[in-house]
Amino acid sequence: MRIFLDTSSLIKLYHEEKDSESFKNIIVQNSISTIFLSELTRVEFLSALWKKLRQGELATEIVSQIAVWFEDDVAQFTFLSLNEQIIDDACGLLNKYGVNGLRSLDSIQLATAIALRDRVDLFVTSDKLLGSLLQKTSYR
Repeated sequence: MRIFLDTSSLIKLYHEEKDSESFKNIIVQNSISTIFLSELTRVEFLSALWKKLRQGELATEIVSQIAVWFEDDVAQFTFLSLNEQIIDDACGLLNKYGVNGLRSLDSIQLATAIALRDRVDLFVTSDKLLGSLLQKTSYR
């Protein structure tokens, strides 16, 4: 199985949060051959970790360790590069769904998922808006 994870789901694999167990089960229970990530995820992942530090959820040492683990795992992921088509699609998605609350980085994640629709079996997100918008698009 080939899956696409957005940052909200990926972080649950590295840091115990609400629903972390269900996301880990998706990985364990399926025969995953490829995990696709947006190139944006490398930056977004680290930003989310440091936000958790600022909010008092994680200590500096934990954030640093998780960042090292993630960088050690980077070679295991297949990253889709940001390109002109994804940016154009993200802009189109913002024009269509911005009124619903779609934000810039999520529009890039959504555009990336749409670009991969023929190569991915499952899109995994814990972001409710992103999940609902994905179903409204021509994904699967």
